[in-house]
Amino acid sequence: MNARRGPKTPPPPPGLLVVDKPAGWTSHDVVGKARRLVGTRKVGHAGTLDPMATGVLVLGVERATKLLGHLALDTKTYLATIRLGAETSTDDAEGEPTGGADASGVTDAAVAAGVAALTGDIAQVPSTVSAIKVDGRRAYERARAGEEVVLEARPVHVARFDVLATRREGSTVDLDVLVDCSSGTYVRALARDLGRGLGVGGHLTALRRTRVGPFTLAHARDLDTLAAQAEGEQGRAELSLDLDAAVDTAFPRREVDAAGADDLAHGRPLPAGGTTGTTAVFGPDGHVVGLVADERGWARPVLVLAPAG
Repeated sequence: MNARRGPKTPPPPPGLLVVDKPAGWTSHDVVGKARRLVGTRKVGHAGTLDPMATGVLVLGVERATKLLGHLALDTKTYLATIRLGAETSTDDAEGEPTGGADASGVTDAAVAAGVAALTGDIAQVPSTVSAIKVDGRRAYERARAGEEVVLEARPVHVARFDVLATRREGSTVDLDVLVDCSSGTYVRALARDLGRGLGVGGHLTALRRTRVGPFTLAHARDLDTLAAQAEGEQGRAELSLDLDAAVDTAFPRREVDAAGADDLAHGRPLPAGGTTGTTAVFGPDGHVVGLVADERGWARPVLVLAPAG
């Protein structure tokens, strides 16, 4: 006789899980762990974070995975430590030393001038160990296989590049910095280019992402905390933001009546709202129905988030 199965565990509610990623973990590692902690396979991440880096990694759970590609995560903030006086093969502390010079004579004024030159709209050559694809393969795969990787410079925007502290020891100088930048900016490349501009070489020794778009460390939880929640009475980790709160945080809000909510839930456009960009539409029950964007007099559906039925 077959054993009777117990009741099926219901899936978690949709929403975002903002994780404070630990050092040494890949973004894929965190997704795998999160799937176990929240109790569903439907988990995805909104952009990767280097294994050496810590900090904000945004995950979507259940229906919120559809939201990830629409989030405005094009600005980011980092705290980092740059070491002047040595270059590495990866532009960070995990690479092999490739050169450098005594940085003890580099003045604070020279550092300030070098930082200023790397602030604003700049053309940046990404690190060779970036995830950019070259002829179908990731640049880091080619670099680690011993191939010579040549990447083209690309425009990026560094809104803020502040030196918070300077520590001098022997032939090296460590700079603690804060960087506000556009998506696609490599802080490792900023460290490399600052060192080269000063004639002494440079690389990154620490990197922590404190913000991605509207999501910050205030929203984030570490894996130990999430694991403890999963072992508690609920049997799963708690989301950082449910679907309604996540959408309300990320997009301008528009409220409609029941008829408007029903139209959007079935993919029909709404009268234009007179806004620019993507807007979140909430029904009279306070729940998000979907995302719309004005086009030729109508607010056309970008993404329907209302559950089926």
